[in-house]
Amino acid sequence: MKIDRFVIGPVGTNCYIVRNEALKECFVIDPAVCPPELVSHIKREGLSVKAVLLTHGHFDHIMGLDDFLKEFPVPVYACEAEKELLESAELNSSWGMLGSPYTFSRAEYVSDRQVLHIAGFEIRVIHTPGHTAGGCCYHIPEENVLFSGDTLFRASVGRTDLPTGSMGELVRSVREKLMVLPEETKVYPGHMEETTIGYEKRYNPFL
Repeated sequence: MKIDRFVIGPVGTNCYIVRNEALKECFVIDPAVCPPELVSHIKREGLSVKAVLLTHGHFDHIMGLDDFLKEFPVPVYACEAEKELLESAELNSSWGMLGSPYTFSRAEYVSDRQVLHIAGFEIRVIHTPGHTAGGCCYHIPEENVLFSGDTLFRASVGRTDLPTGSMGELVRSVREKLMVLPEETKVYPGHMEETTIGYEKRYNPFL
């Protein structure tokens, strides 16, 4: 596995290209926007895109979808509990924060504990409500990697003051579903720098 990070969009979202070097296949996580350098990087590296995975449906994680899918027409996966938010410009905050409504209605919905087989990886869906009702993380046990979206940050957690958010649910999700993972698991969040489960167990003040 090789992971390329692009910090893009109006609030610096981490968009990840997760590649299987042996197969030259990849999937993409949370295309906030679709800048030319993202597209050209994928093409220049000769990668075959197999899917887009959404950690949640806030505007700053989804607004590049239409342009990205024009270049790479692949399935888009999101947690089933996020359908309402993805399809509402009010709930996903694109209208309130940008004044530019955006919705997405072509996702294929997945459920908690479902295993996706993409680009040669087994990707386990972990439903982690709290930041949004349908927020989720993607765990690849073989690689000791977790993509946490806005559920878990380095020494912090996601905000819960937007529609469908709940601090109680978020802390419970992190404690019960993420802190049980191996301490060496590397965490790639939706914003800011990487961390590990072990570091968060010791230093995250919300836990």
